[in-house]
Amino acid sequence: MPTVLVIDDNPSVATALETLFSLHDIDTRAVTTPADGLALLARESFDLVVQDMNFHADTTSGEEGVELFAQIRAAHPDLPVILLTAWTHLESAVDLVKAGAADYLAKPWDDRKLLATVNNLLELSQAKQELARHRSSGRRRRDALEREFDLRGLVYADPASEAALSLACQVARSELPVLITGPNGVGKEKYAEIIHANSAVKQGPFVALNCGALPGELIEAELFGTEAGAYTGANRAREGKFEAADGGTLFLDEIGTLPLAGQVKLLRVLETGRFERLGGNRERAVKVRVISATNADLPALIAAGQFREDLYYRLNAIEVRLPPLAQRADDILPLARHFLPPGKQLDAEAEQALLAHAWPGNVRELRNTIQRASLLARGERIGVADLGLPAAPVRAAAAGNGGDEPDRATIEAALARAGGVVAQAASDLGLSRQALYRRLERLGIDRA
Repeated sequence: MPTVLVIDDNPSVATALETLFSLHDIDTRAVTTPADGLALLARESFDLVVQDMNFHADTTSGEEGVELFAQIRAAHPDLPVILLTAWTHLESAVDLVKAGAADYLAKPWDDRKLLATVNNLLELSQAKQELARHRSSGRRRRDALEREFDLRGLVYADPASEAALSLACQVARSELPVLITGPNGVGKEKYAEIIHANSAVKQGPFVALNCGALPGELIEAELFGTEAGAYTGANRAREGKFEAADGGTLFLDEIGTLPLAGQVKLLRVLETGRFERLGGNRERAVKVRVISATNADLPALIAAGQFREDLYYRLNAIEVRLPPLAQRADDILPLARHFLPPGKQLDAEAEQALLAHAWPGNVRELRNTIQRASLLARGERIGVADLGLPAAPVRAAAAGNGGDEPDRATIEAALARAGGVVAQAASDLGLSRQALYRRLERLGIDRA
């Protein structure tokens, strides 16, 4: 059962609120002085505070309420506070809302509006608590992974990244081939490095080859090496990537671009550990852990006759799938801050723009965006304009104004629909609560 603390010097107010809340399964505690309220908050946990703005009969300035709110906010920054005030002190209440108070209500209050506000805030508070528990649990899991495995400095916070990383670490000590899938720019080579760093061959070399970066006729030579005279210009023998990776890991990126002839030879190496250099006939043996990666749809390539099905199943003993950055939004800001050079920081609007962007180029695009913005920003703070991102679509207001600045009639209609509950009206209009209060003040709108 949620618990509300009422701080008001008028016993009749406390009694009325206790009666109202008890009828709706809300436990209520009441005290008559700020000192008693602060002491009780220090001893016990509450979900919400309802506080008066004046605590002496001859005091009407609201200064006592301002001081109490400041002390509550300092000691309990996440605890929602509703202010009880007279209309003569509306400006003070609005200022406190801008400073973080959840809402304000006039005396005498409307029971329906008060209950709607309280229930909204309790639901929001419970959601925040659940999110905090979830994040705390995520931090513990991330700390455990970091203690047990070498993560090569990977920056992540999203559960989707955690799941992929956990699987990569779990399979690292196996000798089975691993296929890492995902779109370009998500960090497939980084995950391959993590698998190698936690494998039984971590003391051996880690050798990477991008199969899509070479012409088809050169890939076999890169993989298996060449003997002198194997082709025009091959004046001396040269070892390939398999020999270079002997005793370690070979990472084959863009494996879907490997020509069919190379696929046949690769399958043989995976099955036997043996191969010949290009232009030679002496068989060589290696012991190599193979990790491959692709952004292609390999089953579709198999159906088109462009990729061998037997090789696919050999490479895909274990698949680690990396989702695009847009599907792991909790990674965006930690990565962006990681890419910032010393002395630079993102302002709040820039961070919101980063979260709103779709990131078709994934982590690579994010890194390039931050590096470019760091060069363009004149001061230490990076703003939206420095990022150079396309404008995010404006959230359309529920009132039907097409997402433009809501006018007086639109705001009044939203307030009427919400029964005067500013938090609900702000949500309907696509605004923050503080932004709606600013418009109420500017337009002189009485929310009652």
